[in-house]
Amino acid sequence: MYLEVRAVEGKKKYYLAHSYRESGKVKKIRAYLGSNLSKKDLAVKRVVVEKELRERVRLLKFIRDPFHTVLSLQELGELRVLADVKRAIQVKHLSEKDWLKFTEAFAFDTNAIEGSTVTAREAKSILERDEWPADRAKWEVAETYGVAEAIDYLRETKEHVSLQLMAKLHEIVFKNSKGFAGKFRRKGVEVAVVDSLGRVIHRGAPSTRVKSLLGELVKWYDGNKKKYPPLVLAAVVHNQFENVHPFQDGNGRVGRLLLNNVLLKHGLPPVNIELKHRREYYASLQEYEHRQNLRPTIELLLKEYRALEKTFKKR
Repeated sequence: MYLEVRAVEGKKKYYLAHSYRESGKVKKIRAYLGSNLSKKDLAVKRVVVEKELRERVRLLKFIRDPFHTVLSLQELGELRVLADVKRAIQVKHLSEKDWLKFTEAFAFDTNAIEGSTVTAREAKSILERDEWPADRAKWEVAETYGVAEAIDYLRETKEHVSLQLMAKLHEIVFKNSKGFAGKFRRKGVEVAVVDSLGRVIHRGAPSTRVKSLLGELVKWYDGNKKKYPPLVLAAVVHNQFENVHPFQDGNGRVGRLLLNNVLLKHGLPPVNIELKHRREYYASLQEYEHRQNLRPTIELLLKEYRALEKTFKKR
């Protein structure tokens, strides 16, 4: 935060200002401190107003989760402006070459986020030339193929969001690597996500509630798919799916596929969350889970859209 001084009709007017970035653009907010202030008065005023300004900044970065809350007309308007993909990028239909490039990038990044050691170059060789890296485990190669096949499936299916689709995507991705492919967690099978230090950062929903919670998500989507922008729908579906964590393993990849299915069904191009943004991605999930703040997820998706747009322009 910084001071701005303006001379108006012989008076010095003081403002406390703060610049911030929103959807790729720099914006500024100000708070009036007073005019012709002494250094002492200016210091006192600044302490008080700085707290108020910080709270305004915090609220500017907060978008309430429409899954849990009925948004006001003002909030809905702000949400539509923020999530306007067509304003943020030049929306286009992908050519077959674009789809191949996207599929290879997505297969690499979405698996690498979950710990796969297959490199981007190896993923390209696997999918384009059916070349298996000699020093990669069979299950890693199988999941590279599985993710690519799931992308093809999304391009063909007419379903938007359903329990059947979730199970089908899991089955496609993991049919050659996991014995529980396509099966939701059984009663008594509980899951947790831990960080590198072994600390639990997320616990999936109780196994006895998995299907009922997913059913609530499907019902919400069906009831709101014409109300909210596609990016909002995709973000909520993805984040709620991750909160439930309905499978024993593989939830992140299925969640990111679901996200793309919602975008595709609303006429938007797919989006890829890159490995280099993994920390930001996890932080957005934490912000959503603990504070019901949807803004970080939407801003990350817009950021990835802009990156993908640049990639396609280079071809």
